[in-house]
Amino acid sequence: MRLRLPEERPTEPPTGFKIAHPVLSQDGTRAGFTGVSLGGALPYGVVADASCVYGRRHRSPARRCDCGFHCVHERAAAEALLCMEEHRAAVLLDITVLGAYIRFELGFRYARQRVRTATVGPCACGERAVALADAGWGRPGWRALAAACPGCVRGRTSVALAVFARLAGDGLRVVAGSGAHGPTAGPGLPEGLGVPELVAEAALLQARLDWFQSRLARLEGGGKQP
Repeated sequence: MRLRLPEERPTEPPTGFKIAHPVLSQDGTRAGFTGVSLGGALPYGVVADASCVYGRRHRSPARRCDCGFHCVHERAAAEALLCMEEHRAAVLLDITVLGAYIRFELGFRYARQRVRTATVGPCACGERAVALADAGWGRPGWRALAAACPGCVRGRTSVALAVFARLAGDGLRVVAGSGAHGPTAGPGLPEGLGVPELVAEAALLQARLDWFQSRLARLEGGGKQP
């Protein structure tokens, strides 16, 4: 005789945390995420339904399969995954678990989710990020993005954090985590196109202008004869 856990009927949808890589569509009109392990080849939107990555015709999550979305209960557990070398460029997602789910000791495996907030870590140089820029890899039709500060954006394909949130849609919030010289965004700051987002846009434009000016100076200098 097999023992089964009692069915849960929560009054509010459960919540959890996970990490993922932000992605931008090839034409630059859509934004989403791709996982860091199982199912990582399938980018998903802010609100998405899981499907079996093995191509089996059952609903996720199936008890005899490991398909479905995955998340952990504790924020600290998800942040710990960002310490791994292969996950350093990922972002932290705060999600709502929707639909059927299976509860485990550390988290959930479930059928449907909504990403509420994406927290972007610092740029690879340690400075606070103002944009998400081409990470140098991707999936068919999608560019993977990574956190970038004004000085590291240069000529790469990039979008400001607020623009990424707008392209992703469905009420997604994108906030910058702390960098070498910037505190973590507080809950009282405006989440629309307010002063912080406009400052980030200006910094991004200035970084691109500095890069073009440096290239122009090199071209002009190379054309002069000693």
